[in-house]
Amino acid sequence: MFAAEALALWLLVGAAAPAADAYDQTFDLAASGEVVATVRAGCGGCAWGAAGREAAALRLAIDGTYSQHLVLARGETPAEYRLSLGTLPAGRHRLTIERDAALSAKGAGPATISVDPLQPSADRDEALAQSMAPILFARANTVGKFTDLPILMWYEVVPTDRGRQFRYSVIFTNEDGGTATDRLMATWGRTTDIEYVYGVELDGSGRVVAEQFQGPGHEFPPFHGRHEARHPLLWVSTDNNMVSESGSTTIRYAPAPERFDLSNRSREAVMDRHPWSYAVASEEMTREGKIADEGPGHNTIPDPRRFVYLEACGDVGDAALAFAVDVRGTWIASDRGVREYRIVRDGCFRAAIPLPPGIHASDIRALRAMAYTRAPSKDQPPVRPKAPVMLRRVNTLFMLDDQYRPGPALLQWRGAGTINADGAPFDLPIK
Repeated sequence: MFAAEALALWLLVGAAAPAADAYDQTFDLAASGEVVATVRAGCGGCAWGAAGREAAALRLAIDGTYSQHLVLARGETPAEYRLSLGTLPAGRHRLTIERDAALSAKGAGPATISVDPLQPSADRDEALAQSMAPILFARANTVGKFTDLPILMWYEVVPTDRGRQFRYSVIFTNEDGGTATDRLMATWGRTTDIEYVYGVELDGSGRVVAEQFQGPGHEFPPFHGRHEARHPLLWVSTDNNMVSESGSTTIRYAPAPERFDLSNRSREAVMDRHPWSYAVASEEMTREGKIADEGPGHNTIPDPRRFVYLEACGDVGDAALAFAVDVRGTWIASDRGVREYRIVRDGCFRAAIPLPPGIHASDIRALRAMAYTRAPSKDQPPVRPKAPVMLRRVNTLFMLDDQYRPGPALLQWRGAGTINADGAPFDLPIK
């Protein structure tokens, strides 16, 4: 154990049975450190996609002091929610959880609540990462609105010239501002909002040498805000979920981050590890009236279960990239003929292609990649790309099942596909 850098072992004093709308338990910490709790909870009649009964909101307190809120977005069946309870000293503590009637949907039934204790982590980096995880304060126009909820947090550890940086990112159920829903699906393969929110750089001795956050306008200024122990306090401040060092809201969330290696994978792979995130996102789209087959430019999409989702990696350079699938002899493209619906970034990326009603995964025969001259900036002529697009991997190609969970991968490929802008496409058959 590493004192404050260790995930604390906490032992329940007595056994607390699942309770309705309230939970009260005393626990002992053998040593000071970070406490991560797994709350198992569901609420009767709750459905994230149904207006008026979206979710129950729970208020958590430690030793009588407010800790955070938990919104039960995953419905009736008790589900696991991993939460950071912060840095606590050794000794006896009391965890209380109660329903917040003011922030719960009027039609949400009683919440069933239980808590699982965790064993201490033997991984020093894991304990250290938990101790520096950000606490997020709700965006003012989301409080009580069941929108743009932060549901998952993860971190990466990357080397720097001075040591290493811990990078924290958050998945929100949607974004009320920013990229339109149909363009999100075409160029990102999702309707959730995924944002890097905070980074902290440590030198070789573990001393903090720099902090930053992603602020409005996607800028990355140094973080000079407040901390709670080592946890930075961040306020979600824009409709596309950028954060600031201060704000007016007091409702806050503290999902416990998990480590994720994104080598040769996109950020959306975190959603694949938690398949329920697709269902929550789809339900929010339904409730907000964004599920409609109106075509490009309407901020709506067809049923998410009608899409085929893909993840690929490569070098797009100064070109633009789109994909298509062969469905019973007809090619259907991700960009749907709209230049702005093409991918213009390197690395690993997702796209999603809407298919006609009644199409199943077994009807998809091939995947095609197509490169284009990138749309010019305003008042500028198009410039032919300097180099072809290089496609190096296709990690997955899948559809969602009836429960909005990712199905089996239809295609995986490694190689070197060269695609000239406005030239011949690159095709991969599905065997």
